Order: sequence, then C-alpha cells, then structure tokens
Amino acid sequence: MKVIIKPIVTEKMTELGEKLNRYGFVVDKRANKLQIKDAVEDLYDVTVTDVNTMVYGGKTKSRYTKSGVIVGRTNSYKKAIVTLAEGENIDFYSNI
Repeated sequence: MKVIIKPIVTEKMTELGEKLNRYGFVVDKRANKLQIKDAVEDLYDVTVTDVNTMVYGGKTKSRYTKSGVIVGRTNSYKKAIVTLAEGENIDFYSNI
C-alpha cells in the first residue's frame, strides 16, 4: 500500500508550514496515523511529533449541457496534517 499519495501545496498549507511547522498530505484512506508518521519520516528524513487526519466525503456535482443535466460525484479522500519537530522542515520546491 502506498501511504502518501501527494503533498498539499496551497497558500494556506504553505503558511501553516512557515508558522507552525505543519505540512499536509493526501494519504490512502486505509492508512492509520502510525503508518503515515513512518512514511513521512522515511520519505523526507524528518522527525514527526504529531499527525492529525480527516476524511473528506465526495460532493455531488451537476452541470448543464446541450444534451441535458450531467450529475456526477467528486472523489472522497483522506488528508493528514503532520507536525514536525522544532527546527526541521520539508521543502517541496527543491525538485522543480
């Protein structure tokens, strides 16, 4: 099971990273906090002090087209907010 799917790189998460040393990741729904902690520590070589998780349910969306109304649903996902030890950070932009 691949635990970490992708990092969340938004203005809000960048600000949290700078001020509170917290970073966000989209993770596998079946992963628990211990697996997320181990995956982040292995991937980025940092010390994780805290992991908070939340599951977002998919929303129903509809749009109007020439052939009528198309109704669909967005994917649900699990998000993890990882707090690192003081003095450590993750640089998502180094591989660009």
